[in-house]
Amino acid sequence: MWKNSLFDFLRKISTSFVERYANRSIPRWLIFFLDLSIVSVVYLLICMVRSNSIIPSFAVNSIGEYVVLLMMYACSFFITKSYQGVIRHIGLRDILLILQDSVFVFCLYQLIKFSGRFVEAVKPLLLRNSEMLFFLAASAVGMILVRFSIKYLYQVLFVSSQAERKNILIYGAGVCGITVKSVLRQDLQNDYRIVGFIDDNPSLWGMQLDGVMIYPAHEAMSETFMAQYNVTTLIMAISKIAASKKQQIFNQALNFGLTVKSVPSAEKWVDGALTSKQLMDIKIEDLLERDPIVLDDKNVSKELRDKVVLVTGAAGSIGSEIARQVVAFSPKQIILLDMAESALYDLQFDMRNEPKFRDLVPNMHFIVASVKDPLRMEEVFKKYRPEVIFHAAAYKHVPFMEDFPYEAVAVNVFGSKLLADLAVKYEVGKFVMISTDKAVNPTNVMGATKRVAEIYIQNLSNACTKFVTTRFGNVLGSNGSVIPLFRKQLERGGPLTVTDKNIIRYFMTIPEACSLVLEAGAMGNGGDIFVFDMGEPVKIYDLALNMIKLSHADNIEIKEIGLRPGEKLYEELLATKENTLPTHHPKIMRARIREYDAECVNAAYKKLEQALKSGDEFAIVERIKDLVPEYISNNSRFSALDNKKV
Repeated sequence: MWKNSLFDFLRKISTSFVERYANRSIPRWLIFFLDLSIVSVVYLLICMVRSNSIIPSFAVNSIGEYVVLLMMYACSFFITKSYQGVIRHIGLRDILLILQDSVFVFCLYQLIKFSGRFVEAVKPLLLRNSEMLFFLAASAVGMILVRFSIKYLYQVLFVSSQAERKNILIYGAGVCGITVKSVLRQDLQNDYRIVGFIDDNPSLWGMQLDGVMIYPAHEAMSETFMAQYNVTTLIMAISKIAASKKQQIFNQALNFGLTVKSVPSAEKWVDGALTSKQLMDIKIEDLLERDPIVLDDKNVSKELRDKVVLVTGAAGSIGSEIARQVVAFSPKQIILLDMAESALYDLQFDMRNEPKFRDLVPNMHFIVASVKDPLRMEEVFKKYRPEVIFHAAAYKHVPFMEDFPYEAVAVNVFGSKLLADLAVKYEVGKFVMISTDKAVNPTNVMGATKRVAEIYIQNLSNACTKFVTTRFGNVLGSNGSVIPLFRKQLERGGPLTVTDKNIIRYFMTIPEACSLVLEAGAMGNGGDIFVFDMGEPVKIYDLALNMIKLSHADNIEIKEIGLRPGEKLYEELLATKENTLPTHHPKIMRARIREYDAECVNAAYKKLEQALKSGDEFAIVERIKDLVPEYISNNSRFSALDNKKV
């Protein structure tokens, strides 16, 4: 009983000690006198050796020499400031300062000895050069050892008692990897242990870097190694690496249940220095990342510089990123239009308060309006006279638009038609429409309305206005996409819902998609539909599994709920009768699509407009199917219209 009480008492004392002193540093004056004490002890030892006795005999010159040496060291300490370093963060710079003290004292000592040969008043000093070198070396070693001993004690008392040990592998034994190792060793809030470096350079395998072994990936990334060293974390410390290779490493690490972190680019380091808090957990976007896109800046700059640019749907995920990228090319004015008031206000706040945006384009105009309002759109074109338009405004949620085809047609079809007609009327130079892969062989209202808009715009190009359509798949992190949905479900403890275990989608990042939009818009000559290289398709089920692994959550289920109305298992970028032609950009292809007779298109639009005015949803969808015969509804109430055709 008394043993337990004693143990509790000691634990309380140690806890109180840790809480009180964990964040305190040793006073500088104490380090100063501690260093002088080390010098004194070393000199005493030399005197003991010289007199061959445990109790040294001091001559008058010995005492004078001792005082002189202390004064020289005190002078050097004040010059180099070696006593001002934080001992628990001791590094190479602190060691170099101590060595500088030794060099300074040696030079000054030799100068005094030399002066003593000519000036009778200066008594010759007693230490021979060999003794002096030993004295300086022993003093330096003593000061360094004391510092490292204090650092070790701090780690034992304050760090190890507070933090759980984290065994870490660093992928990359270059400059970045060394920097990460140094940063982690200086982090006193966590107990990090670097168990090894991984590097793909065979010449480094088996060697040590600052006392840490370098391993090949096939050895370190194995179950045996993970179990032997109890690795918990992998830090990616390579800046130049192929996206496919990075994904392979990330997937391996996740399969071992590791926490995976990456190092931000050097320009994001705080005051040019990396800290452990800046090491970022990888996101699902990193697992889907592809090699960066190289833009033809000259071509895009020629298209946008000193131009008046209008972006519709500017508050959305695609529109806002297009706006940010357009600003980098210094247009004369940029008009950002959206009907979502709150989101547009947020964009206005960001762009007017961010120097890089504000300085490049002082003339930014934010307009709350709907693209289906003829009066407001006429006012905008009349007042600002846009020269380039990026039309990103659209309804895009498949199940929602299956329930509200009237709104889908009003915005996606006739909103686009209104803007396109005004572009011709006001002689806009370039009109770039953002479309979707769901417009190819559509199975839902949303995709079909985007295809209807493509058909109209494709037939509208003239000498003054060049109309260009860009078509791509899902973008990571866009409003309403699957990744934000999974994140919300994870926060609630699951389950994650997928419509079908076999459903696949193409993905690209928002910046990547918008960069390709700018490039395609610049290269378009009118009537073009450009499709983007979306990379390899991704199974949504695998995406959900990886997000669970990244969250390190336990007992999160994945629930299959069935395809939603209008949804299909896979998306296509080109219809079956279409093919593509290459462009100068490897990620952009020009679609060769069938042409429509302009009169037939106009007649079909009039019928669709009449159906829209009637408000009859089935009549509206039926008119769309007349214009887009490949539109076959899937898992939808409008499938009855396809059955009627048969």
